Amino acid sequence: MSIRNAKISDAEAIRNLLEQLDYPTPDGFVEEKLPLLLDHPDQILLVYEKQGKAVGMISIHFVPQIALTGDFANISYLAVDENVRGERIGAKLEEYCTRLAAERKCDRIFVHCHIRREDAHRFYDRQGYQESRKYLVKKLNQL
Repeated sequence: MSIRNAKISDAEAIRNLLEQLDYPTPDGFVEEKLPLLLDHPDQILLVYEKQGKAVGMISIHFVPQIALTGDFANISYLAVDENVRGERIGAKLEEYCTRLAAERKCDRIFVHCHIRREDAHRFYDRQGYQESRKYLVKKLNQL
């Protein structure tokens, strides 16, 4: 069992994890996005490997701040295979990213978690996250 940087060869496992969270992933979509994420200097995509298979993943972005002393990190996706939930894999991934964020001089981590994901809310509560009530989104039309 180990946490490691994701690789292109993890695409199928990552797609499976995202689909377990109800994110539609058309054929080729994850494979197309992975190189962009893996090569981005302010983005880290990690997998948790168990018995040679990626059974968890977390994507974290680091956002430098110009007006504040501490930068911040944003967890975009955190998923653990439904067959191994309850084994603290999500906690280990989140704690690993917390250390990375601290090393990069971040003083907070944000995560957006849909209101319907009540189990995830309990997980984040246990990890020390607090609710921030105001979240604004501007949707951009796809041309």
